Amino acid sequence: MQSDELLALVSSILDDGKGVDIRVIDVRGKTSIADYMVIASGNSDRHARSLADQVAEKSKDHGVQPLGIEGQAAGEWVLVDLGDVIVHVMKPQIREFYQLEKLWQGDYRESGPPQDAAA
Repeated sequence: MQSDELLALVSSILDDGKGVDIRVIDVRGKTSIADYMVIASGNSDRHARSLADQVAEKSKDHGVQPLGIEGQAAGEWVLVDLGDVIVHVMKPQIREFYQLEKLWQGDYRESGPPQDAAA
């Protein structure tokens, strides 16, 4: 399955499962670990685990075996690695704290000395 097709499948699964604030980040050219990151919120630990389980199970039904699933025990942040698409399902508080969207979309200042110090 092509990464765009897998992305569409994952987005549909999360939407059908009532995932909240589903965001897709194209990370091609930024990292070699995946083509897309999908970030969604679950309203509770149980909801986050359920969304991740649905992504894993329905992906298997379409011939895509998850490479790994992390965080199911706690449910605050569950990661499903589908190879070209990595899915993060988090409780809203955890999502706000880690701000993965900001990290991967490049809304950050480069490290190094301030411009004044470089002169």
